[in-house]
Amino acid sequence: MSSAVVVEDLHKSYGSVRAVSGVSFTVEHGEIFALLGPNGAGKTTTMEILEGFRSRDAGRVDVLGLDPGERATERALRERIGLVLQDIAVEPYLTVRETIARNAGYYPAPRDVDEVIGLVDLTGLEKKKVRSLSGGQKRRLDLALGMIGDPGLLFLDEPTTGFDPNARRGAWQLVRNLRDAGTTIVLTTHYMEEAQELADRVAVISAGQIVAEGTPSTLGGRDTDRTRIRFALPDGCPVTDLPVVATPDDDGLVTVESEEPTGTVHLLTDWALRRGTVLAGLTVERPCLEDVYLRLTGRDESAPDRTMERSAP
Repeated sequence: MSSAVVVEDLHKSYGSVRAVSGVSFTVEHGEIFALLGPNGAGKTTTMEILEGFRSRDAGRVDVLGLDPGERATERALRERIGLVLQDIAVEPYLTVRETIARNAGYYPAPRDVDEVIGLVDLTGLEKKKVRSLSGGQKRRLDLALGMIGDPGLLFLDEPTTGFDPNARRGAWQLVRNLRDAGTTIVLTTHYMEEAQELADRVAVISAGQIVAEGTPSTLGGRDTDRTRIRFALPDGCPVTDLPVVATPDDDGLVTVESEEPTGTVHLLTDWALRRGTVLAGLTVERPCLEDVYLRLTGRDESAPDRTMERSAP
């Protein structure tokens, strides 16, 4: 069976600005694939081309065996994919159930309306008007609208924006359940924890090009990166007394980087025990997905806002 999504040498420019320049990747059936990138990197353009909302200049794009740029098969594609965009226009005076039921009528074989309401945890809110829903409830309604057509491929654009931590984890489990039931999912998110928790594979786009692709645990050589060991230097102990090379940090801790963390931790703890002291705040960690992402893109997105990039046309 061919891949669910195939992108080969994709190009798109706006005047003299190259938004996408030679992007290639595949998404396999039944997997969750995360496309990550900073604002302005070409991520939104790529997604809109896959969804059929924007034309491409060059390259091959295949979505469930169809060309999303081909108008003759546009309806067939719409019936087989689901979209959860950042802002979906919904009639505010309809109830939750009316809204989902109306959208169900757009598909030849939709899921059961009550089943979908339960899946997105809107049970008990069926008669509540959309305008009176909270931000998190509206986002769950967006998820319901994306699922109601029982799509083979679901595009999720920042799916948990506005969710509290409990609601976010509930949404993650819902996404996993959809994947386990056979739905292929293409996900964009600015939350690296979300990508780590959900994605089977990840691609990072920067300046219009794919700069890394792999599993969350191996992306950008993350699995072979040096481990960071951090702790508070004991009082009265200069950093040069340590049995390994360490670098003082601005926060009062020291950092040791090691390719063999087990042996390095043994050296440090043995040294501390012989001195009758403790290594307060001791932590051992490899670079997290966010560290790798920032290194790959050369941008720090923790300082700017996490403003959503697009809304439904």
